Amino acid sequence: MKTYQRFARMKTGFAQDNRFLRGHAKRHQGAAPAKTSAKNTVLAKRNMARALNRHLDR
Repeated sequence: MKTYQRFARMKTGFAQDNRFLRGHAKRHQGAAPAKTSAKNTVLAKRNMARALNRHLDR
């Protein structure tokens, strides 16, 4: 099913971004860039949820 493949590809991309940002925040705890990465992780999760919901709505 084409929709499932697209959904999986979108989810994988967002998950990879989240892992990268979370890893960066853990490696550089306390530094300003780490705090920014932590905030961006939260925003990326929210954007992933929005994108996947829009995809399912279609």
